[in-house]
Amino acid sequence: MENRIVAQNLAELYREAANRYGSLPAFATRKKELEWEPVSFEELYNRGLNLATGLIEMGVEARDHVGLFGDNRFEWILADYGVQLCGAADVPRGRDITDAELVYIINHAEISIAFVETKVLLDRILELRSEFAGLKEIILMDPKADAPEGVHTLGNVVDHGEALRKYGNTRAEERIADIQSDDLFTLIYTSGTTGKPKGVMLTHSNMMSQVKGIPVDLNCTDRVLSILPVWHIFERVFEMFTITCGVCTYYSNIRHLADDLKNVEPTFMGSAPRLWESLYQKILKKVSDSHPMRQLLFHTAYFLSRQYKSSQFFLSGRDLKLEPFSKIKRALLAPFHAVRWLAVLPFYGFFNVAVLEPVRMSAGGSLKATVSGGGALPSEIDKFFNFIGIPVLEGYGMTETAPVIAVRREENLVIGTVGPPMEDTEVRIADMESGEVLYPNNKYPDEGRGLKGEILVKGPQVMKGYYRNPEQTIKTIQDGWLKTGDLGMITYNDCLKILGRSKATIVLTSGENLEPEPIEMRLTQSPYIEHCMVVGQDKKQIGALIVPDIEGFRKKGIDPDSMHDLAGDPEVRKIIQEEIKKMISVANGYKRFELIQDFRLLPQNFSTGEELTSLFKMKRHVIQDKYADLIEDIYNPEPAQVA
Repeated sequence: MENRIVAQNLAELYREAANRYGSLPAFATRKKELEWEPVSFEELYNRGLNLATGLIEMGVEARDHVGLFGDNRFEWILADYGVQLCGAADVPRGRDITDAELVYIINHAEISIAFVETKVLLDRILELRSEFAGLKEIILMDPKADAPEGVHTLGNVVDHGEALRKYGNTRAEERIADIQSDDLFTLIYTSGTTGKPKGVMLTHSNMMSQVKGIPVDLNCTDRVLSILPVWHIFERVFEMFTITCGVCTYYSNIRHLADDLKNVEPTFMGSAPRLWESLYQKILKKVSDSHPMRQLLFHTAYFLSRQYKSSQFFLSGRDLKLEPFSKIKRALLAPFHAVRWLAVLPFYGFFNVAVLEPVRMSAGGSLKATVSGGGALPSEIDKFFNFIGIPVLEGYGMTETAPVIAVRREENLVIGTVGPPMEDTEVRIADMESGEVLYPNNKYPDEGRGLKGEILVKGPQVMKGYYRNPEQTIKTIQDGWLKTGDLGMITYNDCLKILGRSKATIVLTSGENLEPEPIEMRLTQSPYIEHCMVVGQDKKQIGALIVPDIEGFRKKGIDPDSMHDLAGDPEVRKIIQEEIKKMISVANGYKRFELIQDFRLLPQNFSTGEELTSLFKMKRHVIQDKYADLIEDIYNPEPAQVA
């Protein structure tokens, strides 16, 4: 952490990175396999200054809001540089933005100038232009696309700014000197799983606290792969983090991810649970398709690794502790784990190199760590990768906290938790009904560790508030404490464990409360279920909407022409019914009121921008509205379909 740049704001950070790292590559764009086009820190900063000067000339004032609509590419980070270096704040969103969101965000954020990534998105904006109250100028980012009359190209604005600077224009430098730590650097409208988007105001000091506190050591010899949506604060904080460390970020995408993992061999990356779920399924599929001897070798290697790592975690105090633990009990168990660890060690060493190393190569083979966020990792997947030697450091946060609240560290990697709170961050656990602080609280045993409640957060990463929405701001931040709406507890390891989302909680007419996400997470581990949403609010029992996995059924020999045909196939319904019975049962630890009594198959997949956010979280209100008739049909008087 010693090599990180210390700065008060992003503009200062960009300047210091250019001075310190100069000609080293900052970002690289994929031209084709094994061919990347890098841009140095110094060049990026100078081009950013040129763009900032051009933006000022176009009328961007200090602290204005500039739209930035696009996905991962070098032009995105260049646009961000330009906006920050002219003292403004950007309002980012991906290409999957809907027309309604475009109109709402551009008008609500009072955007007068906007960057637009592609010609397709530009055409949509031009068609809607009469609905934008204050949008005056549009800048097309794609250098390969032709801009129609009245639309600027990014290259032209940069060139114009460069010419002005050659003649002594220093307005960008003057703006940089005037930036305050409490100024906004971005205004992010949450995709949200519920309700209308809210504009989250994040300041330069919010971002700098994150860059300072990320518990990973990187330097200019490291390589980072960028695959998550760059406009989302989770990916964005890592891009800023790499700049402080002099690391090159390679822009990839899901289509090229497998090749780029092998070719770039990243040492660090931000990731989402969906990536690890996909990689997990591919590994297991490859094993199941292999020769029986190879299957035996893999399962033997994983068994040994599981025994070795489990004992290692216990002996180092990194086993999950949800209840008070007796020192005597631990002392009695310690010899067993020590003997097992020593007994397994020589066999583990061989199988680790011979069998597990090729598996690790599927993730590039050089990962020091990856921070997974944007959703909870399924327990078995979390264990699998950490046991085979791919260090997945699960984190927890939200857009309103810029985003990281807690993150696992390698030295404190407790599987099943999201680690301890970030530096300078306080966490409370409060009773959902009374608001009483359960942790920390001296009147409870162990100050309230192990008690479940809502997570409250106070720290330098907490947002300034919601833009033009003081009522919601007051509801969310009280006495400096942000109410996350998430349920959790502090374990006896002093780590935070996430237990669900209070806003997703289902209350049955019997009065029973249940969290749908663990059930949904379990069901989507089936090769035949792509997505699942549990329903049942104010009903006697729960049901589910199921998106069948078309690839899973094709491998089983069922090859429909469309999702509609798949959803209507009685054989498909029977298979999924059996999967639900097998996975969600009393024998597997579920309570009777958590058993799914009926379900409906959906005729189309969930898509990003519609039913899913950019990080693949379900927009529950959208799904409930879209399939209201099917949900109602679940609760008709017909007999239950799944017992």
